[in-house]
Amino acid sequence: FIFDECHRSQFGKTHGDITSYFTNAQLFGFTGTPIFADNASKNELGKRTTKQLFGECLHKYVITDAVRDENVLRFSVEYVGKYKAKDGVELDVEVEDIDRAEVLDDETRLGKIVDHILSIHDRKTHDRSFSALFAISSIPTLLKYYDLFRQRREAGGHDLRIAAIYSYGTNEEDEEAVGALPEDDTLASEPPTTYGSGHSREALDRIITDYNAQFGTAFSTRDQKGMENYFKDITKKLREREKANAKDRDRIDLVLVVNMMLTGFDAKKVNTLYVDKKLRYHGLIQAYSRTNRILNEKKSQGNIVAYRNLKGATDDALALFSNKDAKEVIFLPPYEKLVGQFIAAYKQLLELAPTVRSVDDLQHEEIKLAFVKVFRELIRLLNVLKTYAEFDWRDLPVTDQVFAEYTSKYLDLRESVQRQGTKEKQSILEDIDFEVVLVHRDEVNVAYILKLLARLKEEENTDKGKDMRKQIMSLLSSDVELRSKRELIEKFIAEHLPKITDPARIQDAFTKYWEDQRVLALQKLCEEEHLDQKQFANLIESYIFSGQEPLKDDVFKCLEARPSVLKAREIGERIVERMKEYVEVFVRGMVA
Repeated sequence: FIFDECHRSQFGKTHGDITSYFTNAQLFGFTGTPIFADNASKNELGKRTTKQLFGECLHKYVITDAVRDENVLRFSVEYVGKYKAKDGVELDVEVEDIDRAEVLDDETRLGKIVDHILSIHDRKTHDRSFSALFAISSIPTLLKYYDLFRQRREAGGHDLRIAAIYSYGTNEEDEEAVGALPEDDTLASEPPTTYGSGHSREALDRIITDYNAQFGTAFSTRDQKGMENYFKDITKKLREREKANAKDRDRIDLVLVVNMMLTGFDAKKVNTLYVDKKLRYHGLIQAYSRTNRILNEKKSQGNIVAYRNLKGATDDALALFSNKDAKEVIFLPPYEKLVGQFIAAYKQLLELAPTVRSVDDLQHEEIKLAFVKVFRELIRLLNVLKTYAEFDWRDLPVTDQVFAEYTSKYLDLRESVQRQGTKEKQSILEDIDFEVVLVHRDEVNVAYILKLLARLKEEENTDKGKDMRKQIMSLLSSDVELRSKRELIEKFIAEHLPKITDPARIQDAFTKYWEDQRVLALQKLCEEEHLDQKQFANLIESYIFSGQEPLKDDVFKCLEARPSVLKAREIGERIVERMKEYVEVFVRGMVA
């Protein structure tokens, strides 16, 4: 018998039933968090360890190994207590060494935590391109948090899409709320669902009603199937965010939980865990590990924001499951150290290109390669730094404007490499990953540019207006997604914006302009490639929906005449590439 996640499944009666019936069975257990004497929980069968159930450990591959091998990400852990933020806002959430429920559950404290989460959430999740979980001590406290988030949303304080899930009728009073974990506490797993509790069920019905209104669903708690489908829908939405064809309308920003989803649940688009409950040993490691699955360059670490004093518990858990020196490997360095690394890397950049314009003067490929490598390191560091609550551009030796200008030059180099890629001469830059995902900000799209244009129109012929125009042009050249649209947007600004007198009409004027340009571009592409426009438009729609590159045969069906065998591959690849460019210009980043 081979048991996965054996720390969860093999400590009850069933294990004994299996071993007593299959007397000559061989049992193998796999777990990322084995049960030792230190973290063993007691049930009706007593305290037992993984070693007692499965024998001697055959092989260890611990979290430090996984981090070193780049199979999982490191953690950035922030313990939020009493401090004064740089913007002058005082935060005091009474976090240190509190064990009194009346203090922990006080709505003033909970309200401060809600406000803190709202103030840092976009930063932690890279402007909502990732989702977060919020682990809460008990169901009653979860309901208080949910109502506080809801009140702030109704008052216009945020527009986060928030869901909540718990098993009602169980664990109504969770002793974890005061930090007193009982002997039989499972530390991170939800007890079996028991239906029939009044208050929790009514509250969950209200939460699900909000969810249905937000996502156009029809779930309820009237039967077990309805609850299961609600839970499955939440997990599906979180898991499918990583897919190329994921729709923004299905985005969940934050899920409030008590124990559910803190163990055994994986979604690569979850990168942050807020914690207001006691965790320890395997429960802590399991909960933290919901955030550190590898995805892409933008997901540089798993973020943990603790509103309880979990530092000692975190250190104990790491020592138990890896070694006492694991912190150096598993945790990101403090903010100040990362700032120091950024400053050092920026000095290297200035040695290569002391000004933005000097990037254009880089002659030798070896020097260009050095510039690309050092700037790539800078955008990696900035990507991490921006997730820290205390991030401030004033701590860095460069302004965001100058950095954006350097970014534009970096992308210019990338485009020059792509243009030369078809030439016979091999460039050493062709093998470099420019990691362009790190130079796109999800909040910067065409809708955002249109808002800036409306403000620009209001400030026309003023110094502020000149600065805004410069900012817009900088964004168009430094954001990887907007660069493909730059020429058309600049044309709109030059030829159409001066004719618009009312800033409120800019959106409609741009929509018409963009649709006209899209139709012209599609007509031109089809004429030049001898494609049936209707069939090719359908092929484009299919590509946008599925995210899958079309088969060459499907491309050839759109052609007025099938190409010869000798030219088929070249023509097919060229059309697919032009189709991607069309989608990049007219579809990507057009979210309102």
